[in-house]
Amino acid sequence: RLETRLGKRVVIMSQDPANNIAERGFRVVGIYQAELAAQEEFNVYAARGTLQKLLNIEGRVSQIVLVDHDYRDVESLFRRIEAATPDGLEVKPWYEIDTYLAVMFNMMDGFVLVWVIIIFLALSFGLVNTLVMAIFERVREIGLIQALGMRPGLIVYQILLESLLLLLIGLAFGNLLALITIKPLESGLDVSAVAEGMAMMGAGSVIYPSLTLYDVVLANLVVILLGILTSILPAWRASQLDPVRALNTH
Repeated sequence: RLETRLGKRVVIMSQDPANNIAERGFRVVGIYQAELAAQEEFNVYAARGTLQKLLNIEGRVSQIVLVDHDYRDVESLFRRIEAATPDGLEVKPWYEIDTYLAVMFNMMDGFVLVWVIIIFLALSFGLVNTLVMAIFERVREIGLIQALGMRPGLIVYQILLESLLLLLIGLAFGNLLALITIKPLESGLDVSAVAEGMAMMGAGSVIYPSLTLYDVVLANLVVILLGILTSILPAWRASQLDPVRALNTH
């Protein structure tokens, strides 16, 4: 866009703290490639001392950026830095500096939450349907064990135990499938076909899926808890069957 190349000179113009125009010619000594094309269009790198002379702020800097390991949990770091910063200096978290990116992340989290709710609702209906059909096919068996003296509470316990075993088997296969699917993609998945949309959200054209122990444990616990809760109604209905009618069911 600037119609320049290595070895050519460009003039950088800015404004110093006294609101005076500061300009200086620079020679292009390197061209970098960023993950986001927008960074290449808006960012130029030069030596700190050179820029300090350009802006008449020798020995000073205008901004210090600290990068934490988790962009979602910066509040504690922000509070500590703010408490240790002397008066006259301003400390801001990233979501106040780039409000557009913060809004995009919040929207993305909302979409993910909706999809998770839909998936778990589908899981609940599927599990209830499976248990109801299993109970319907075993009406005579349930009636027989009732006639032999098995208490309703034990029938509920048996149905819940069967539901738990079904969940554990499904989770074992699901976790294995997730491991097989995600691990080969951890080196990077090129999504350059939608790179423009990814750039709007501050992401590059390559995404790196990851599977953490926390995510696996949390998902498994939620599935087990939800599965047990949705199994209570079918189990209770099974315990309330009339033994005589159940034994006469064909």
